[in-house]
Amino acid sequence: MNNRQSTIERKTGETDIKIALNLDGTGKPDIATGIPFFDHMLTLFTVHGFFDLSVQAKGDIEVDYHHTVEDVGLVLGDAVDQALGDRKGIQRYGHAVTPMDETLSAVSVDLSKRPFLVYHVPDTGKGGGISMYSWQKSFSGPLQTAAG
Repeated sequence: MNNRQSTIERKTGETDIKIALNLDGTGKPDIATGIPFFDHMLTLFTVHGFFDLSVQAKGDIEVDYHHTVEDVGLVLGDAVDQALGDRKGIQRYGHAVTPMDETLSAVSVDLSKRPFLVYHVPDTGKGGGISMYSWQKSFSGPLQTAAG
């Protein structure tokens, strides 16, 4: 599999986002959303996923993080969908359970183009300065757009 790369740009009234993705990279992040904890999480996602990801995002974060977080998720899903192409030769299923700090995350992925999210996270207000609703949108956005 070669050339599993994509670059996607999206501009709305609230956000201006450019994402470049190389699925066969080395775990090199270049993340700038203006939201420090979101940048941190995208960086960890990139490093531990062993792909290269550049996210350059500007949004109306002085109002709320919601638009930026959700739109980055949507554009990231588009980038994954484009980079995977016809999906030939990929492993359809994957899963992981990871403890970190005070959390335990269990994730199962099916790249069959049928999006579905089960999100069991208590609404504690905010995590990393980002509302739990926005976190949920950051996970559901890529699922919807990566499904093509």
